[in-house]
Amino acid sequence: MYKVGFVGLGIMGLPMAKNILKAGYEITVYDNNDYKIKKMVDVGAKGARSSMEVAKNSDVIITMLPNSPHVEAAIFGENGLAEGLSRGKAVIDMSSISPVASKEFYSKLKEKGVDFLDAPVSGGEPGAIEGTIAVMVGGDKPVFDKYYDLLMTMAASVTYVGEAGSGNIAKLANQMIVAANISAMSEAYVFAKKAGADPKVVFEAIRGGLAGSRVMEQKSPKIFDKDYEPGFRIELHIKDLQNALDTAHNDNISIPIAASAMEILQACKVDGQEKKDHSAIVKFFEKINNIEV
Repeated sequence: MYKVGFVGLGIMGLPMAKNILKAGYEITVYDNNDYKIKKMVDVGAKGARSSMEVAKNSDVIITMLPNSPHVEAAIFGENGLAEGLSRGKAVIDMSSISPVASKEFYSKLKEKGVDFLDAPVSGGEPGAIEGTIAVMVGGDKPVFDKYYDLLMTMAASVTYVGEAGSGNIAKLANQMIVAANISAMSEAYVFAKKAGADPKVVFEAIRGGLAGSRVMEQKSPKIFDKDYEPGFRIELHIKDLQNALDTAHNDNISIPIAASAMEILQACKVDGQEKKDHSAIVKFFEKINNIEV
């Protein structure tokens, strides 16, 4: 088995690292939060004092961080992975970042003889805990094949999408659909309530039809229970849609539905909801219609 490194033990990263450990891999971890490192050490992982130390002690290193600048700092910054990487090792970035940045990291690491995959995930905190996330991977196919089994320790599905950056293109497409889906669902529940129907009954009536979706199944109960503890924060969804818009504008693509969803998310942020789960999108529609679901 490969010696695995893991950098970034947040809401998603911590349970993902635990699943790798449960599968029998030796794992060395690092995070800016010492408490998160301790939580992994307590269950059998090795703790490191820097990303560089993780790289020195690992064959393949996974990063799970908020956005492109964080990944760049973890790899190429002071005491970063690059200072501990050697030819033949690999970096698998499972963060959701810009496809342009992924391509850049791929090229820079190739010059050092280090492989790179962009492998963002979908499924939120529940999927990370249960080991049922969906992973979308960009990079060289032989490298994907080499680490497929490792990725499957965290996932229900791992799909090779194409060349470097393709994994993040797929993830941004996913995030566009999820944002539009939650927005449409929230609008529909507010519509139903104000028009005189019980949104919970409407949910039961339509969930088995064409409108039904995993988004509806996962997010409707949170909306009805007013449970907005984050599985995926609004501020992170804003980040993803910004990357989608930047990519679209760079490549002369028009994405008006994603742009509309972005403005709804921005309104939620202005209203102080940015740390809440993206199911709190419903609060935007509740506010403009002066009614609660």
